[in-house]
Amino acid sequence: MTDRFDVVVLGMGPGGEVATDRLMRAGQRVAVVERELIGGECAYWGCIPSKTLLRAPDARAEAGRAAGVSEPALDWSALRDYRDFMIRKLDDSKQVAEYAEQGATVVKAAGRLAGRTGDGLLRVETDGQTLAASHVIVATGSEAVRPPVDGLGVHSDVPVWTNREATTLREVPDRVLMLGGSAVAVELGQFLARMGSHVTLVARADRLLTREDPRVGELSRDALAADGIDLRLGSQARRITRSRSGACVDLDDGTAVGVDVIVLGTGRTPRIAGLGLETVGVDMDDSADGLPVDDHCRFGDGLWAIGDVTGQAMFTHVAKYQARVAADNILGRARTAAYDGIPRVIFSDPEIAAVGLTTAQADDRGLTTVAVEVDLPRAIARPWTYETNPRGTLGLLADQDRRVLVGAWAVAPMAGEWIHQAALAIRVGIELNILRDQVAQFPTYTEAYLTALEQLDA
Repeated sequence: MTDRFDVVVLGMGPGGEVATDRLMRAGQRVAVVERELIGGECAYWGCIPSKTLLRAPDARAEAGRAAGVSEPALDWSALRDYRDFMIRKLDDSKQVAEYAEQGATVVKAAGRLAGRTGDGLLRVETDGQTLAASHVIVATGSEAVRPPVDGLGVHSDVPVWTNREATTLREVPDRVLMLGGSAVAVELGQFLARMGSHVTLVARADRLLTREDPRVGELSRDALAADGIDLRLGSQARRITRSRSGACVDLDDGTAVGVDVIVLGTGRTPRIAGLGLETVGVDMDDSADGLPVDDHCRFGDGLWAIGDVTGQAMFTHVAKYQARVAADNILGRARTAAYDGIPRVIFSDPEIAAVGLTTAQADDRGLTTVAVEVDLPRAIARPWTYETNPRGTLGLLADQDRRVLVGAWAVAPMAGEWIHQAALAIRVGIELNILRDQVAQFPTYTEAYLTALEQLDA
């Protein structure tokens, strides 16, 4: 028997949930297929647990920099319990029941495309069940990259954590080797160091966060070094072997590092293997950079993809945005996706936020740009009212011909909250003279935009 629906959603992370909710509110009959937990990577092993864990050591550090406040103690047991609450103890039974009550058919199993029915509907096969629908949304997410290092295989007995093990840890290890210089490496490396681990960070590149402007990587390096992290940039792990107490990591500079656990912060790859794409005429390699969606989030007749599986701006907020775009198109509300003005935030201390183009990307596009960098404690009052040893830097990049912002970054307290002014300016193309005429609340970090904007024309 084949059950028929308007839409089948393959994967119920944040993108899948947003699409499902939007479609069901419009009266669509929806089936959702999830092989693991409804809520996906973000809710259980990514954004939610990592930001929950980061908050306590960040609050302690903030208290240490605030005038008149005693530095509080960290309570790992209490923090761990709250983390478990936030990730629902890895139990999605409430979410399953809620979707069923709302009228969705919930299938907790792996699913794959299986061609079309005689009347042209897309078929999805799950564990002993066949679903058919006019539309299928693929939202299967991504998985951690495991670099080709000798001894780091899936079946190795070396203690290796991906983000999943790291964000659900029960005990804080004494010695950690963080492999990679990505956002995951920066966030988890700082968290573990502040919780008492001796952290060694090994990255092939000579700087952290290579997708951002070099200055951002430099400032993040300084922040991690201040927390006692041993940074081995421009270095590679050559061989990893099991030792009596954990693992021994041989580096290409001839040194070796003894650790209790290795944490992978080497990026993520779209999860497209085994989706049955060939059955619906989509021919691509399982190692591709993502499903090739158009600006409507469509990759075939009745086929849609959202989130990390597309390989485009792999963030939860982008998955939710693409979900709204795809759902609206399915509902006949023509809509296109645009990726200008998407903020990128790393929840370290200080926070790292960026949006738009880097200088190198602007150069590649042939833009004539001008850049400015502002030291916040020298420019505005807010850093001094916020902490006794104020920090913070803001960088702006403008297109000289069009007189608009094309890029911005900040390494400063709460930067993830106030980067959105630049994000909106870039998205809409607000002219520099209008931005300069905007009045910011005093005293706030947002005031720094005026100082930076005026220096662009100095």
